[in-house]
Formats: sequence, C-alpha cells, structure tokens
Amino acid sequence: MALPAVWSMMRLAIPFISVVGLLSVRLVGAGQDSGSVIPAESRPCVDCHAFEFMQRALQDLKKTAYNLDTR
Repeated sequence: MALPAVWSMMRLAIPFISVVGLLSVRLVGAGQDSGSVIPAESRPCVDCHAFEFMQRALQDLKKTAYNLDTR
C-alpha cells in the first residue's frame, strides 16, 4: 500500500529537484559573469607578449650600442 504513495511523491520530487538544480546552475553562472572580464579574443597571447618584450629589449640594446659607439 505504501508503494503508490512513494511513487506519487517521486513524481513530484524529481521535477522539483530538477528545476532547483537548473536555477542554481544559472545563478552560479550569473555570479561568474559579473566584473570586468576581458574576452580571450581581445587579450594578446603569451607569444605576443614575449615578442613585444624581445622587440623592446632589442631596441634598448641598439640604443645602448649606438651610445657607446658615439662616445
């Protein structure tokens, strides 16, 4: 006799738990979107940073060599 009561409770509990789970996932996702996040497409890659650093270092070396040559 208790079996039909358990099934009726399960029929109500499973959709309720699913809805609560989906809402909590949305709330967690919304919390992570806030703030000033720069999209990956607009951020330079690590190789680009290294290349720019090496370009500046080479320019500094050229300036230093030129200054030493003119003395």
